[in-house]
Amino acid sequence: MAIAAILVGGSISVSAQSNFDAKYKSYPTYAGEDLELTVNDNGTHWRLWSPEAQEALVRIYDQGSGGEPIETLPMEFHKENGTWTASVPEQLYGKFYTFNIKFDGKWLAETPGIWAKAVGVNGKRAAIINFEETNPEGWDLDKGPEVNNFTDVIVYEMHHRDMSMHPTSGINNKGKFLAFTEKGTVSPEGEKTGIDHLKELGITHVHILPSYDYNSVDETRLEENVYNWGYDPQNYNAPEGSYSTNPEDPAVRVAEMKQMIKALHDEGIGVIMDVVYNHTAENDGSNFSLTAPGYYYRHREDGTYSDASGCGNETASDLEEVQDYIVNSVKYWADEYHIDGFRFDLMAIHDTETMNRVAKELKEINPSIFVYGEGWTAGDSPLLPERRALKENVSKMENIAVFSDDLRDAVKGHYTDASDRGFATGKPGLEETVKIGIVAATAHPQVDYSKGNNSKFPYATSPEMIVNYVSCHDDLCLTDKLGHSMQGEPEENQLEAAKLAQTIVFTSQGTPFMFAGEEIFRNKKGVHNSYNKPDSINAIDWSNKSRYHDQFDYYKGLTSLRKSHPAFRMTNAEDIANHLVFDEIDSVETPNLISYSLKDHANGDSWEEIKVVFNGAGISQKVEIPEAQWKIIAKDGKINPEEGLGETSGGSVIMAPYSALILAKQ
Repeated sequence: MAIAAILVGGSISVSAQSNFDAKYKSYPTYAGEDLELTVNDNGTHWRLWSPEAQEALVRIYDQGSGGEPIETLPMEFHKENGTWTASVPEQLYGKFYTFNIKFDGKWLAETPGIWAKAVGVNGKRAAIINFEETNPEGWDLDKGPEVNNFTDVIVYEMHHRDMSMHPTSGINNKGKFLAFTEKGTVSPEGEKTGIDHLKELGITHVHILPSYDYNSVDETRLEENVYNWGYDPQNYNAPEGSYSTNPEDPAVRVAEMKQMIKALHDEGIGVIMDVVYNHTAENDGSNFSLTAPGYYYRHREDGTYSDASGCGNETASDLEEVQDYIVNSVKYWADEYHIDGFRFDLMAIHDTETMNRVAKELKEINPSIFVYGEGWTAGDSPLLPERRALKENVSKMENIAVFSDDLRDAVKGHYTDASDRGFATGKPGLEETVKIGIVAATAHPQVDYSKGNNSKFPYATSPEMIVNYVSCHDDLCLTDKLGHSMQGEPEENQLEAAKLAQTIVFTSQGTPFMFAGEEIFRNKKGVHNSYNKPDSINAIDWSNKSRYHDQFDYYKGLTSLRKSHPAFRMTNAEDIANHLVFDEIDSVETPNLISYSLKDHANGDSWEEIKVVFNGAGISQKVEIPEAQWKIIAKDGKINPEEGLGETSGGSVIMAPYSALILAKQ
């Protein structure tokens, strides 16, 4: 989300659905697959859903911007389904078009419609292209990694520009889709960057920040290097032009995005797309408002836009045509672009019925698709709380996961206070909330939810419903958070605290998620809401990989450990309750210490027992390990999942400050 302030579910006021919205439920709807453009052997055909328009036109252009229309076609109204249609006998490939409706006696501004799948520069006109011609070689056989369980996924969240813009990236197509088609790129010190770095790190999926056509970057002035995260949607079904090498050519952005996806797939890496169906960049001037004024949004009783997004409006997923739009849009991306997953921004603005349809119909296209989102809103909504896709309602949804703010805030400190410390940086009293994250918010006989900071009950019925993280694009990244909260301590302490925080994420049940560049101690110069800040703030300095190579090796070890040992990837709550056993530790006498075992070859693991201990204190602490022959997997900021770091027979073990201990009994 492009704002820092978000509200977890349950902490906001509620209001009833307004009577103003009720009228839209009486509109005729249309579920056909020919919205808004079809090109076939019989010509070019348009169908626009706009049940209250008084007139409608299609304007055809030779170019994507400027100039006058070469033809204007009146559209015919079909009252039974609220659509307007027009056709010409020619296949108008290479042309552009807009819709223009008359509403309440006035002609509104032209719009490419809400279903534009290719657009001209800056997305003001829809383009007519042959999508078959945009497919890279081998596209018919392209597919992402097979995913049997969501807990097998390791997510790496990145922005196109962040990954490639810095001079040290060694990448030619800086800030472009094509950056991830370049192999063999290295930093000045010879370290792998780009796609080779991702492969080396061992993540399974990249989560790319919004890549549809968004509003805030002028594609005719790319030399100005304007930056934005992209949480200001304009055309939901066409790629962003600033990430292409030629935004003037509507086919180029489509082709190059597909090339990027195929290059990642060829390396076994899935592609998750960040989607923002909860609001639009504009209100009355949005494509939604210019096709069916008012319909796509929720309203207050006085008719003003409700604003659970914190961005001026919120969409009304509980209306039939809006629900169909969201479902069919993600299906289009999955089908046409082979997208492997979707992260829903402010997902709780949507209703659970819509999200269940999303997951169900996507699974029919590709069973490996992963759907997850933010289980909160940024403000109040007319949608009743019991209908919202809140984290507290995740058990009402199937094949959908939510982010764990429990683990996030408990491990590193609360996101609203830069100076606030967490469990991993020495703040006592957070042990029980960390445990909630460790068991993926499922019911566990040794976890007391009444002591949880954010959640007071086990809201997940499966670990596959939970995404664990300590940092993402929002708010302070982990490096900057540690810099603020551990101010005055040496950088070495901050590096060790970062390792500990991510060890908690990667060994907890659920799906681990990390922010790009933190494996090389990336920072954003202390800026928490960098959505429109320059590359000098956001770009990853790849020289850090040499500077902090020990950090990279540790993160690489975490991905290897998790992928090799299914005990960290259990798939049902019963197994967690039976096989994950916490050791009794007096948190008053020994704060910031958590110890537990994964027992009895948990989830079919080759290791009989895995002992995991976290010392979040700023001092060394002693922990008692049962006597046995243990292989040391991780200790004092070092990790080696394969050969180990040595052996111990148990007894008293001294742990360094801000460190994790992982032992394996074979």
